Amino acid sequence: MGKDSEVSKIIIFGGTGYLGKYIVKSGVLMGHKTYVYARPITPHSSPSKISIHQEFQSMGVTIVQGQLDEHEKLVSVLREVDIVISTLAYPQVLDQLKIIDAIKVAGNIKRFLPSDFGVEEDRITPLPPFEAFLEKKRKIRRATEAAGIPYTFVSANCLGSYFVNFLLRPQERPHNSITVYGTGESKAVLNYEEDIGKYTIKVANDPRACNRIVIYRPQKNVISQLELISLWEKKTHQILNKVHLPEEEIIQLSQTLPSPENIPVSILHSVFVKGDLTNYEMGEDDLEATSLYPEIEYTSIDQLLDIFLINPPAPATAAFE
Repeated sequence: MGKDSEVSKIIIFGGTGYLGKYIVKSGVLMGHKTYVYARPITPHSSPSKISIHQEFQSMGVTIVQGQLDEHEKLVSVLREVDIVISTLAYPQVLDQLKIIDAIKVAGNIKRFLPSDFGVEEDRITPLPPFEAFLEKKRKIRRATEAAGIPYTFVSANCLGSYFVNFLLRPQERPHNSITVYGTGESKAVLNYEEDIGKYTIKVANDPRACNRIVIYRPQKNVISQLELISLWEKKTHQILNKVHLPEEEIIQLSQTLPSPENIPVSILHSVFVKGDLTNYEMGEDDLEATSLYPEIEYTSIDQLLDIFLINPPAPATAAFE
């Protein structure tokens, strides 16, 4: 790639959040001038929020403190950068319309990556609670296209560490009972968050990814729940009691739990019961991250479980992406 892409300035909205932190760190490690737009630190800010601000500043990240409804401030900071990446989580998805408005006024942004980073929402129809959530994400995609903003839409599938924690509960070792959603045979895609960060900075600067959807589907990370459990059993030398939660019960929970508690169970149904991450074929026009960047050695599920075995990361508190 050319010189411009190598020195691009990147701003990340939601950069102090669970996934955003990985993307910020990848931006810095890949040599980009990296900015984070974040809510102001106040006397009521949590110690963890203050800590991540300090960590970023020590890495050379420029933190711009502001709110999303500060239009003039948004426009001003956007004029200082080339690329905009949003990792804003639910329920802030529609707040990205304010970012789009500011990008239109700024007029200089070379690429916008809205907060997708999950399923490929234009290809699936999940249970109603998750469908309503995805409809908000689709609204952001359509607004981006209508505004004529150069974009890359990212389908990063599952956040690997988050879902290993959720599915296997490695912090509770030893334990002998584990929940399996549906039959446990549907294939999902679990990608290590550090790799998602690297691929995202790459695609944001790649002319081939402009106005395209990029799907992160590394072959070694396509795995079913039962395969994941079996791999973990071999590594821990234990046999787990698999308690299946039938599809009918999951659907019923999606209908009876109050909002937004009905969204996570609907995501579980989509990903681990229906297999929505892998039930469509990759076509000739699809871009897949590992094919675009064979030079990046991604972390396989087998390697990720080794990380948990040796030094388990703390359980993530992020909402489902």
